Amino acid sequence: MLSNTTLDTTIPVETPEGIQIDLRPAGFVARGLAYGVDLLVRIGLLYVVALVTALFGGGGVGVFLILYFLLEWFYPVLFELSAHAATPGKRVLGLRVIMDNGLPITPAASMIRNLLRTADFLPFMYTAGVLSILLRRDFKRLGDLAAATLVVYVAEAPTKVEFSNLEPEAPSIKLALRDQAAVIAFAARLPRMTAERAHELAALAAPLSGGADVSGPVATARLTSIAHWLLGHGAGGKAQ
Repeated sequence: MLSNTTLDTTIPVETPEGIQIDLRPAGFVARGLAYGVDLLVRIGLLYVVALVTALFGGGGVGVFLILYFLLEWFYPVLFELSAHAATPGKRVLGLRVIMDNGLPITPAASMIRNLLRTADFLPFMYTAGVLSILLRRDFKRLGDLAAATLVVYVAEAPTKVEFSNLEPEAPSIKLALRDQAAVIAFAARLPRMTAERAHELAALAAPLSGGADVSGPVATARLTSIAHWLLGHGAGGKAQ
């Protein structure tokens, strides 16, 4: 029987700040399809360039060869260093390129991983690159190994908490000024937090709302309602 670690391709990574994140490396099929899309894009661009440079005779041939070289080797670098960190093909497949420690890809790493595509093509038809991807759990090709990069699926946007329509509710216990400030600060930060983080903090602060045993969405809603009351939202709302 296969273990969960064999079936699960998620890789836990600890960032320099000490935060652990889970990355989902992209396998051979997704990367192959992305490469196919990018190949079509490059062929289309080269066709347009050929039509334009053909108008300039022999001089146009030289310009075409220069543009062909730039497009072949720097097309991926240009897109990987953009805000999306992905070529058009990777964006279509929901992929992006990052450093294997979870940080954004650097210019040097992008150059290395793309220049080493030559090694991945050896001995023919991308054999070395395909074997490397198929044999490794993180699906790295040789260029990724040299550059310490990783092709991963773009993480879905975390679910946000929405409690803006809650009715103000007075706390069941008297709160010190410091505790009132903490509750109000929690409500102010709520739109920028994930649901999991909001529920975690609300559970820790549950004693302030008089419900030491509540947790999850209930604790978050209760603490937010108290914050509304402290801010004077609604009839009778006022700080203590």
